[in-house]
Amino acid sequence: MREKTLKVVMTFGSTADALAMEGAAREHGLPGRIIPVPSEVDAGCGLAWCADVSDRTELLSQTESHGLAYEDVFEIPMY
Repeated sequence: MREKTLKVVMTFGSTADALAMEGAAREHGLPGRIIPVPSEVDAGCGLAWCADVSDRTELLSQTESHGLAYEDVFEIPMY
């Protein structure tokens, strides 16, 4: 059986913000991927960004430096 691992989940206020994150990730090599918002989280749109918790500092730094908007950041055990 698979074990859950701690992930950093970034939520967005709009789908446009989530897609901007996805585009910036491709362009700048940011860690993670876009996912549906987990049930543990309430967010403005149905999309979130998920990455390993070890990438949290880099992800937040890169998000800020590229001017990407997000709502909140959570650490959630996920598969």
